[in-house]
Amino acid sequence: MSNHNILVLHGPNLNLLGLREPSIYGHQTLEDINGILRLDGEKMQVSVTCVQSNHEGVLVDQIHQALNKYQGILINAGAFTHTSVAIRDALAGVAIPAVEVHLSNIYRREEFRHHSYIAPVAIGQISGFGANSYRLGLRALVDYLQKDL
Repeated sequence: MSNHNILVLHGPNLNLLGLREPSIYGHQTLEDINGILRLDGEKMQVSVTCVQSNHEGVLVDQIHQALNKYQGILINAGAFTHTSVAIRDALAGVAIPAVEVHLSNIYRREEFRHHSYIAPVAIGQISGFGANSYRLGLRALVDYLQKDL
């Protein structure tokens, strides 16, 4: 295994994946996605830890606790993407490379979803590919970290 540990953060309502608006978010559950990410991580020789919370402060705490433990953060902040200066500031504060992901294409949805507080402090953003957004984001993050060695 490489020395890269990746923290995957899932924001509010993502615990309802598979049940919540499957026409938008698909039929895979959060556990399905986490399992796929862990397997992909093994293949890429990185360790993947997944955390979901419906609470903004818990996500901020997880980002703070990532210091000196994780080399990268893959984040789907859900609705907090469009509202949370606190999560944005936490990511900027720890300066751990982060990739923002979304299951749906946020730019093809309601106008309020078009703005991301996270994008300016992330190394990149992937949206619109369903569960594959996470897989693409993980691959991009690992590639970024490996080039940064």
